[in-house]
Amino acid sequence: MATHGTIQRPSTVATPTTPTAGRPEDSTGKTLDDFRRPEFRLVCPLSIPSSPEAASLRIIQNLAHFALYYTHFVWIVLFITLVPQRKVSLILLVIMTYVASLYLLLLRACPANFHLLHKIIDKRIVLGLIVMATMIELIATEAGLHLVITLAATVPLVLTHAVFWVRNDFCVEKWGGGNGGGGGGEESVPLVDESTEIV
Repeated sequence: MATHGTIQRPSTVATPTTPTAGRPEDSTGKTLDDFRRPEFRLVCPLSIPSSPEAASLRIIQNLAHFALYYTHFVWIVLFITLVPQRKVSLILLVIMTYVASLYLLLLRACPANFHLLHKIIDKRIVLGLIVMATMIELIATEAGLHLVITLAATVPLVLTHAVFWVRNDFCVEKWGGGNGGGGGGEESVPLVDESTEIV
């Protein structure tokens, strides 16, 4: 009686004959196994360098890579130390930061073929002069002790981070067609195997 008044039609869905039978599929016909990610691995980016040469190489590369972050760290600590007592020094620090920011924005705004800003006047020289002028202004406004204390507290932290931090694209070995004589044909090998990285 349950089928009274209904018409039974044959099923139009074909039974799967592929090896994916029994596994759920999405609308594109792919199984969940196609989307499986590699297993999760916790990688610590800190390690002790194997030699003094490796430590110096890490310092140079990390200072170049994290220069903006290290500068911000030192600037924030200096700013905090100047807030309670040295208002004039604080204002001069902010003004010199503004000048450096304007110079960097000017570099970005000018096209790369503008010869004066990009070739003759090196960015590192100008920023170094701005830092030196800021230090002289801080010493002239009797905030030299704050500057020395800030540098004594932050530079060891920055160097410690630079020594122990291993970047993903940090290279430590050489391989290739060189005969050990330091000639060409060598290529850097990344520290992390890219075939096992999680995308």
